Amino acid sequence: MPETTPEGMPRRDFLGVSLAAAAAVTALDPASADAARPGQPAAPPTAPPAGRGGHYVPQRAPLRPVPFQKLPPGAIEPRGWLAQQLELQVNGLCGRYDEISDFLVYDTNGWVDPALGAWEELPYWLRGFGDLGYVTGDTGVLTRTQRWMDGILATQAADGWFGPERLRTSLENGPDFWPGMPLLAAFRSWYEYSGDERVVPFMTKYLRFQNTQPPEVFNRSWGAFRWGDNIDSAYWLYNRTGEQWLLDLVTKMHHGSADYVNGIPTWHNVNLAQGFREPLQYWLLSGDVKHREATYRNYATVMGLYGQFPGGGYAGDENSRPGFGDPRQGFETCGIVELMHSFELLTRFTGDVAWTDRCEELAFNSLPASYDPQQQVMHYITCANSVQLDDQPKHGQFQNAFPMGSYKYGVHQYRCCPHNYGMGWPYYVQELWLATTDNGLAASMYAASKVTATVGTGETVSVVQDTEYPFSDTITFTVQTPRPVRFPFYLRRPGWAHDASVKVNGEHVRTTGDWMKVERTWHPGDRVELKLPMRTTTRVWNDNHDSVSVDRGPLTYSLQIDERYERIGGTEAWPELSVYPESPWNYGLVAGASFDLVRRGGGDNPFTQDGVPLALTTQAQRIPQWETDTEDVVGLLQQSPALSEQPVETVTLIPMGAARLRVTSFPQVSAQGGEWFYRTRITASHVNYGDSLEAPDSGRTPESSADTSIPRFTWWDRRGTTEWIEYDLRAVRELSSVSAYWYDDTGSGQCRVPQSWRVLWLDGETWRPADNTTPYDVAADELNTTSFKPVRAQHVRVEAVLRPTYSGGLLQLLVT
Repeated sequence: MPETTPEGMPRRDFLGVSLAAAAAVTALDPASADAARPGQPAAPPTAPPAGRGGHYVPQRAPLRPVPFQKLPPGAIEPRGWLAQQLELQVNGLCGRYDEISDFLVYDTNGWVDPALGAWEELPYWLRGFGDLGYVTGDTGVLTRTQRWMDGILATQAADGWFGPERLRTSLENGPDFWPGMPLLAAFRSWYEYSGDERVVPFMTKYLRFQNTQPPEVFNRSWGAFRWGDNIDSAYWLYNRTGEQWLLDLVTKMHHGSADYVNGIPTWHNVNLAQGFREPLQYWLLSGDVKHREATYRNYATVMGLYGQFPGGGYAGDENSRPGFGDPRQGFETCGIVELMHSFELLTRFTGDVAWTDRCEELAFNSLPASYDPQQQVMHYITCANSVQLDDQPKHGQFQNAFPMGSYKYGVHQYRCCPHNYGMGWPYYVQELWLATTDNGLAASMYAASKVTATVGTGETVSVVQDTEYPFSDTITFTVQTPRPVRFPFYLRRPGWAHDASVKVNGEHVRTTGDWMKVERTWHPGDRVELKLPMRTTTRVWNDNHDSVSVDRGPLTYSLQIDERYERIGGTEAWPELSVYPESPWNYGLVAGASFDLVRRGGGDNPFTQDGVPLALTTQAQRIPQWETDTEDVVGLLQQSPALSEQPVETVTLIPMGAARLRVTSFPQVSAQGGEWFYRTRITASHVNYGDSLEAPDSGRTPESSADTSIPRFTWWDRRGTTEWIEYDLRAVRELSSVSAYWYDDTGSGQCRVPQSWRVLWLDGETWRPADNTTPYDVAADELNTTSFKPVRAQHVRVEAVLRPTYSGGLLQLLVT
């Protein structure tokens, strides 16, 4: 893309490395990221035994044994609302994206014709698209998947390389391995589904080619932060072939790539979602506990800094950035599905139910909100607090210049996410049930489904799971077997489910631990009933001004806001949509108020306002001073409890995944609360796409003019021009001074203190220069204060003349 950063770097390069050298962060206790949510396990979990048995593919020595084995695609049949979401996906964006994306045209694609160009788009899409076919059995999806698989497998060169030839030398004259990583996952699923005998030798040959590369190749571009995906493929292949050089390759990947063991090497949100788990993956080979601990520490660090709001994700509207942790910040859709996948892997590797709980939180609360109710379009960023989804860039909120919130098919606007999102639900289906190494079955995540698997001494059984979970607390399992068979059956106890209970054929069974084990000889028609009582609870987010969120079981609830959809582009089949609020949204929840559960009739799609079967009602008061900013972004939270003089109202909360517009992190209100202030409205002649209009009024004090640990405002990439920034103070005040802390990145970028500046104030409709009594200084690393004869004004403007060939900006601007 053509945009550049204040450092003058192309956008994609900048986003891959920016903030990687940010100030070191404090390593948090692994449990601390979830400390605000009641019921998270504080002690090591109890899991099925890690071993090398089981009827599926075990971990081959010297890899550490793990408690679970993945069932092959097609072994689990989705039912109920999950099947409905997958049907929408088949008929919606993922299932038909090859009709509209020019990156998915077979005859012009470099993955089937190596002389042509291609990159990550086809690998991203095919990974989810193929698995969509395997879990639904849709013949159209399966037929197109096979065509792509045949075409790609035919491109392999004699040395093992496959796909576009230009990618062989696209990174410092060396290969770009990143886009091959999702394709390896696609090949693996295809092999497990079809038994295609070409896949294992194909992958063997390709990974041998990787093993010939020098160490520096593994630390380039996007792949440097994502080698955990490739390690998973190397383990998969090693467990089937036993070739020892594959473990040498794993070690080479681990040591050559970005270092997640000793810190956080990137703050790009998707890199983090994929990469934080890499040390624990390497622990399966190394056995060194520091590698396992690094993954727990990485997760806790990221969530402690940027995950202080509900929904399961973290603030990463491209990069996670200091000063941008309010719940109005968003999490990229790629990040949602990649983080779900990481949690699924970590569940299998460790048996720690905390990872499974986190996967459900993302799946139920954030994933459905990322696309429109029909899954025709999706957006780049999903936010816990979001009251308008329009087609305008948001300089006070997001890092990128393009609109991130409106629903589009996004072929070129944000092409990674619509190509990649499709793996979310298909992968989720495949992780509902897991095989155990003691020849049993585990219900890992809950949704209506049917599993068919080998258990016991080799018998094939089916288990039907009937439930409306997460909209119901009751799950019933019915065993289907032609003859009695003995095997252990494990049921995950979510961290919030304090009073879980199990019945077998109507009789209570005593179970303990995070994985409730029932081992017996099972007969045809045996029924297991799992009860997971759901209570309505609140979480207090201390690091976000003591705001609160509301949970019931795995669902988080948002304010129900009337939504108006407006078509802004596209066609009837593929509409582009903005969503606008048609009812008030600026409510605080009355401190100490109770919540009442309301059961609705529901509809076909529970992740819509009309179809959701559950709601909560509670008491709230409006906070008139809580407004959107100049770009129609929900205002930043202020300290709770807040004082409101508005009448107490009864408001309705619905599950977050059913709310396309939402407030999910609420202020608290009480008669003893503090005043909520109108925020200054800020406009400017220009603002760089990665900077914030609101940065100069953020209240943060810079350490220097080059401080990158706080938000900044710049006029980049305008140079040598006269620019302005304007404050609307929201009321007429007497003013006599303005203080400017200029941004200057000498030595690393192209911003400098300005050549000169002045203050103007709005007198009626006329801008008048201030009558200064002190000079306009332009010193770096300090506040430059100018005083002037007092005036009464609401609008104040700072006008700066930028130095020739340089740009400029502000870290702080005070008007008093």
